[in-house]
Amino acid sequence: MASILPYGFGRNLTRWPFDDFFEPLSTVAESDAFAMDVEDAGDSYVVTAELPGVTRDQIDVELNEGRLSIAVDKKESQETKDKNYLHKETGEWKATRGVYLKDAATSGLSAKLDGGVLTVNVPKQQEKANVTKVVID
Repeated sequence: MASILPYGFGRNLTRWPFDDFFEPLSTVAESDAFAMDVEDAGDSYVVTAELPGVTRDQIDVELNEGRLSIAVDKKESQETKDKNYLHKETGEWKATRGVYLKDAATSGLSAKLDGGVLTVNVPKQQEKANVTKVVID
């Protein structure tokens, strides 16, 4: 019976062979991105992103043809590079999140970073009729 079990399975009975299959799905979403919420507040959208330890100059917010993008490029300061860490879980990282807001206005946007939470207010514009009815002969 032991000969049909995958190598190492008999040594660690707390893990199944397929546990590693599901691991990448959960770690990618948690480590490579930041949490972001989008709220429809009636006449505007309110987008919040949790960015603890990130400063204003490390964030880039853009609205391009209805797509709101939040990009973070967090780099270590020279002060932390001079320390001799035995174990370090903070450091440099990059992440980008985006959302499509079809009726987002290109003017009147505002953003605020307070307590590690970025809040972006995007006003809505009146929808324009972009559909042209074609009569069939």
